[in-house]
Amino acid sequence: MTPAELSRTVLDAVRRAVDAGELSVDLPERVTVTEPGPGGCGDFATNVALRLARPAGLPPLRVAGTLRARLLDAEGVDDVVVTGPGFLNITLRARDEILTGLVREIRERGTEYGHGDALAGRTVVLRVPYEVRAEVVADAVARLVATQGGRAEIEHGEPVNLRPVPAPEDPAPLGPDAARWALLHPAPHDRPRITADHLVQREINPLFRVRYAHARVRALTRNARDLGFAAEPGDLHLGSAGYADTADAGVPRSGVHAESAVGSACGVAARPGTGNGGTGEPGYGAHAASAVTVGSAVGAPAGSGTGDPGPGTHKAGHPGPTAPAHSAEPHPHPHPHPLQTPLTDHPRILATAATDHAPDRLARHLLTVADALLPLLPEVLPVGEEKPTAAHRARLALAEAAGAVLAGGLSLLGIDAPEHL
Repeated sequence: MTPAELSRTVLDAVRRAVDAGELSVDLPERVTVTEPGPGGCGDFATNVALRLARPAGLPPLRVAGTLRARLLDAEGVDDVVVTGPGFLNITLRARDEILTGLVREIRERGTEYGHGDALAGRTVVLRVPYEVRAEVVADAVARLVATQGGRAEIEHGEPVNLRPVPAPEDPAPLGPDAARWALLHPAPHDRPRITADHLVQREINPLFRVRYAHARVRALTRNARDLGFAAEPGDLHLGSAGYADTADAGVPRSGVHAESAVGSACGVAARPGTGNGGTGEPGYGAHAASAVTVGSAVGAPAGSGTGDPGPGTHKAGHPGPTAPAHSAEPHPHPHPHPLQTPLTDHPRILATAATDHAPDRLARHLLTVADALLPLLPEVLPVGEEKPTAAHRARLALAEAAGAVLAGGLSLLGIDAPEHL
């Protein structure tokens, strides 16, 4: 079940509760599901019960209990736990299916994955000063607004409503791509650095990491074609700690960062008031090492998987959540793949970047996607006498899905996504 399908499942649960007279509310247009935040558990969380409590005239916990009963009957839902004041934490029956469905969705939509209708029919007027950073930011915002069904008009004059801190000097010597990244990556209230660091072809350069990750995906697709296989979404055959799904599963595979092997399924429900269930800007639960996405902050691109080492390597361990207090049948791969969260969150990032006029959020999100992608790359191609398997095809499909997100995001920032680097 993909996040979009789960969102529709939750909305259907609300509809069934209304039809049965258990809730007296107008149906919301959409239901948002996110990664569970601190205090939450399971695969996804939603605050829909909190949103409906006031119009229903009921306590949030009662609304949550009503919806929980409906969700437990839904196909694909394994468990629902209510935490905090009324957050619904949902565990799906097969985690591999979540990632596989997500990869299929991205492959179907390509670089347009994440485009929505949050601003459908709206015209957004951007009034900016005559300054290079303001012009570049406005151009990126206009592209983002278009992804949400809106239209942006850029004007010059008072009152100015888009005024990022100006660049300290002309960024043109950096070239068009590095110059745009230098102006767009910092938050609007931060002064951009116009330095040669943006041209360094090493892992210390965030733009290089993003573009390198995309270029490596394109190279792997070419390499796979030469080896006679293509991408096909499916089971990656990797355990939560980066272990091969073979007899020697206790030994980490080379090039894959080790993670905690404990499960993240819901255990005993948290006491009321102890969990946030995942609202606002989630930090992605136990993986949170960035404010935007899974914190597998790989400091350097990994190798190509064909014998050529990458610019460097860096292993990022992720502490897992506490093991569940009870679990009848643990998932075969209980820990979500590091790419699952940032890929799932891409539509929300695009929508918030468009509505808040903040292309810096997209830039930082692309960096997170790249850092989560790089450790996967050495595992995509067969090594030595190894023959291509379904696992290789699945890893290539996941890598290509992440590459599509990177290419689409860079395009929205007006930056080239290279085939070769």
